[in-house]
Amino acid sequence: MTKLTKKSKALAATVEPLKLYPVDEALSLVKANATAKFDETIEVAVNLNVDPRHADQMVRGMVTLPKGTGKTVRVGVFARGPKAEEALAAGADVVGAEDLLEIVQGGTIDFDRCIATPDMMGLVGRLGKVLGPKGLMPNPKLGTVTMNVGEAVKAAKGGQIEFRVEKAGIIHAGLGKASFAQEDLKANLDAFLDALVKAKPSGAKGKYVEKIALSSTQGKGVKVDPATALGA
Repeated sequence: MTKLTKKSKALAATVEPLKLYPVDEALSLVKANATAKFDETIEVAVNLNVDPRHADQMVRGMVTLPKGTGKTVRVGVFARGPKAEEALAAGADVVGAEDLLEIVQGGTIDFDRCIATPDMMGLVGRLGKVLGPKGLMPNPKLGTVTMNVGEAVKAAKGGQIEFRVEKAGIIHAGLGKASFAQEDLKANLDAFLDALVKAKPSGAKGKYVEKIALSSTQGKGVKVDPATALGA
């Protein structure tokens, strides 16, 4: 168990566990509590009033964080010919067809996001058991099965993240690093919550966003007043 320093204990003590903080104060507290020796990720957890076991209550989508993620994203692309060249020119890290299939089947997955042209999905489909559990399977609804591979690669490297509701109705996302300016984290949070609201499924009834909490990788969680975060 990680031992808390006197400074981190004092900071953690400033967070009242049952209080709902205004979003700006919550971000300030989370940044102050990010005292690890590395640049911690600032994360958001949102409890939604949905049951993802029902198809009409599934929440999933993509959003571009305007201030980036602070992470280096490696992108793999399944494409041939001019589209493979387009992907490389856009900054893709790994591009191929049957050769890339063999590499992935061999157990090497050297990318964080996978994109494919539509004609490659017959090939990529054979990797479903490998890519699926890792959340890497290209999906046309998420824009990762596309002929516009250059744009997709640039988006993936430019702060685009995927979100998906978990079994308990919770969605987690990284908003950036503790070193980010507070206003940049706020801009990313606003973009994420806006995308989340727009992704509200048809089967969701009643209050959609129930709870919001912010935290850093090793810091204490801070509960947010949803009204201040959603602009209600």
